[in-house]
Amino acid sequence: MNETLLLVLPLLLGWLLDFFLGDPPRLPHPVVWFGKMISSCEHRLNRGRHRVAKGAVMAVALILMVFFVTWGLKRLIPHVALWLVLDTVIIFYCLAGTTLIREVRDVFLALDRSLDEGRRQVARIVGRDTSQLSAQEVRTAALETLAENLSDGVIAPLFWLALLGTPGMLAYKMVNTLDSMVGYRTARYRDYGRWAARIDDVANYVPARLTALLMVIAGGRLSLLSFVWKNGRRHASPNSGYPEAALAGILDCRFGGPHYYFGELIDKPFIGTNDRPLTTADMHTATHINRLAEVMMLAFTLALLIALH
Repeated sequence: MNETLLLVLPLLLGWLLDFFLGDPPRLPHPVVWFGKMISSCEHRLNRGRHRVAKGAVMAVALILMVFFVTWGLKRLIPHVALWLVLDTVIIFYCLAGTTLIREVRDVFLALDRSLDEGRRQVARIVGRDTSQLSAQEVRTAALETLAENLSDGVIAPLFWLALLGTPGMLAYKMVNTLDSMVGYRTARYRDYGRWAARIDDVANYVPARLTALLMVIAGGRLSLLSFVWKNGRRHASPNSGYPEAALAGILDCRFGGPHYYFGELIDKPFIGTNDRPLTTADMHTATHINRLAEVMMLAFTLALLIALH
């Protein structure tokens, strides 16, 4: 089996598994294990003095551990067919396109039944306090998450796969999990999670902007690039604002604003100006854009792997 096929075939198989299955709830998931490791470290280290240093050591150590354990495991496997299986499974677990779309659709369906159901459903995919959200805020939160996690859950993993192979792809998932658990500017995590947040900023710098570009292309609205550039920079995050701005421009709506995280009010600037009611039709448009951007990134990654090997 030639080297190019060993790179291309796992990507196609892993993507197809994600497309048709998403994240099967009964299978063990590496991100769950990552979360347990991060939580265990946080409970032991996020106390007393030198929290910034302890958080930095924890973040760097966990990321490097994932990379080198994956790299070493691949070197220990004696047969190319087993390499293919391992890479396929890693890629399948690292991609979250179908699960993301499924979760966002479920938020809108739950909201059609009742506001309380919508709040509970959106709490599965956002970090903010959802108990007091209005129906409009529930829809907004779901669509913001759809845009942001297109980068985190699809485009960035494929980007790091192209650069560093499956060890880099899996290490990126640890980076992203660290940020989602401790990378907040709250009293508890401001110091301890500082390095986790900064590493995530660096890892997502190019993928976030690439995501926004792919979304604009998928929407057939290249004229929105100036809107994305202007509004993407207004977000508190150096990266999340770009895909959110792309979707806000495509839907002609407004995202952002202040929200509660872990009991603290975090003020976020608005992205866009048209504070119109969001609808289920907007969700269908947004998920369609996500899929098109995902397929374009898949094609780009395949072409890059073939060209480089």
